[in-house]
Amino acid sequence: MANWCSNTVAFEGKPEAIEQIQQLFKTMTEKQQQESCGQLPEFLDDTNGGWFFGIYQDDDITGIFQYETKWSPNIEVVQKIAKHYKVDFVQEYAEMGNGIYGKVTYSEGILDDVCLSDEDLKQYHYDEETDRYYFENEEYESDCEILEILLTRKLVVL
Repeated sequence: MANWCSNTVAFEGKPEAIEQIQQLFKTMTEKQQQESCGQLPEFLDDTNGGWFFGIYQDDDITGIFQYETKWSPNIEVVQKIAKHYKVDFVQEYAEMGNGIYGKVTYSEGILDDVCLSDEDLKQYHYDEETDRYYFENEEYESDCEILEILLTRKLVVL
C-alpha cells in the first residue's frame, strides 16, 4: 500500500490558460469519481506514474488544486501541464512517512525544488509522553509550524 503525498498546486498565467487548466482538473475529477482511480491529463503518457488522486478545489478559488499522489510529489507531471498551457506554478508537498516536505516553483521555464533534508528533520523531536513536539527550546502541538519554519529558512538562504 502506498503512502500518500499531499500536494497543493497554484497555477499562474494568462486567464485563458488558467481557465483551460480549470477545465482540465474538472474533467479529471469527474473521471476519477466515475472510474475510482487516479487520473492524468489525456495529453500525457501514463507510463511514468504521477497520477492525481482525490483532487479537490475550493469553488471560490481559481487555479489552485489539492490532491494526493503515491509516495512522492508529481512535480514532473505538473511541470508538463505548465509547459503545455504556458503557465507558471507553485507546488507544496508533504509525505511525512518518508520525510518528504518541500516547495517547488516553476517560473519562466525554471524549476526550483526546495525540500527538507534528513538533517533538517532531525532538528526537532516528538515526545510521546507529553504528546508535543520540541524545537529550539519551544513546545508545539503539531509539527506543521516547525516544518514551515524550517522550509522558510531554506527558501530565504537561496
